[in-house]
Amino acid sequence: MRIDLVTIFPRLCDGPLGEGIVRRAIDRGLVDVRVHDLRDYTTDRHRSVDDVSYGGGPGMVFKPEPLFMAVDAIRAEAAVDAVILTSPQGRRFTQAEAERLASLGHIVVLCGRYEGVDDRVREALATEVLSIGDYVLSGGELPALVIVDAVVRLQPGAVGDEDSVEAESFSRGLLDYPHFTRPAEFRGWRVPDVLMSGNHAEIRRWRKREALARTLALRPDLLRSAELDDEEREMLRALMEERGAEHGRG
Repeated sequence: MRIDLVTIFPRLCDGPLGEGIVRRAIDRGLVDVRVHDLRDYTTDRHRSVDDVSYGGGPGMVFKPEPLFMAVDAIRAEAAVDAVILTSPQGRRFTQAEAERLASLGHIVVLCGRYEGVDDRVREALATEVLSIGDYVLSGGELPALVIVDAVVRLQPGAVGDEDSVEAESFSRGLLDYPHFTRPAEFRGWRVPDVLMSGNHAEIRRWRKREALARTLALRPDLLRSAELDDEEREMLRALMEERGAEHGRG
């Protein structure tokens, strides 16, 4: 898979791309990540990428020409499956979106800055607009790197234990179950006995129930579309009954 990032601050990408799973995936040839300086696609001696907004108003706006030229240059090298613009106005980036993008062969991510991007970029250049949350950042580099990390770790071989990817939060629409390691007791807090019992069937049931309980408590909205088996649906009914009984006593 190939991922191209277009930014005016290429060095912001060096750290995240140079460490951990993403770095190992790049070194193994599982993914090709290229960072482009948007100023390299300008035509004036000042290498200007922004201008004032028509109609007035605060802040500067990214001009369309450099972004179009950057994507044209990338497309001249290889076919592009998606051109993503990061923006708080975009569709929410989720695990399902990460899985969809991970199945593509080549994506380009445009990192916005300043007051925004000329809307012709959104309308005529970007094939989709994605947001990592309902808040505003200084620029699109951090959202772009979040997308890269989420997509790269889904590439076969990027994560050493493939089972860990399958069991992670959001993989089936649920939060992950609690994890513990040694020591068995720490400052008065003990690891649940079931996890040290050696009874794999009971451990499996405990983990299912705890994942459901955590999701119900912290992100109940996820349960509307979660993929549950019959056992989990029965567990969820029991948890909701317990919760209702507790509220009744309160």
